[in-house]
Amino acid sequence: MSEKHWLAVQYPLKSAKGSKRDQWLKEKVMEYLDAALTEHELGEVDGCDQGSSTVDPAKYVMNIFCVVTDEQRAIALVKKVLRESRLDYTRLQIGTMPYGTEGNYTLKYASKKGVTEFSL
Repeated sequence: MSEKHWLAVQYPLKSAKGSKRDQWLKEKVMEYLDAALTEHELGEVDGCDQGSSTVDPAKYVMNIFCVVTDEQRAIALVKKVLRESRLDYTRLQIGTMPYGTEGNYTLKYASKKGVTEFSL
């Protein structure tokens, strides 16, 4: 078993509060990911936030945070669940950071080509 990691699933938003659909998306993504991570004994959903991006306050994002025990398997599972559930797989980014540390997330997956950075 590997060390624990934070895993953040990020979606872009058009406003700080998001739309009704964004709220629905947040609830469904959290529900599906928590069930899948728990079932595969890879971790759990730990919460979410939404609002201005820390790097660009003019952009808005929704972050769903998970604590995972196997980073690579968890990333593969998250991608599979979101793709198969059709939960806006073409808009997401995934970043990870070692659990218990303060620092920056590392981009592990971006649905859009050319994205090289991940920030909350």
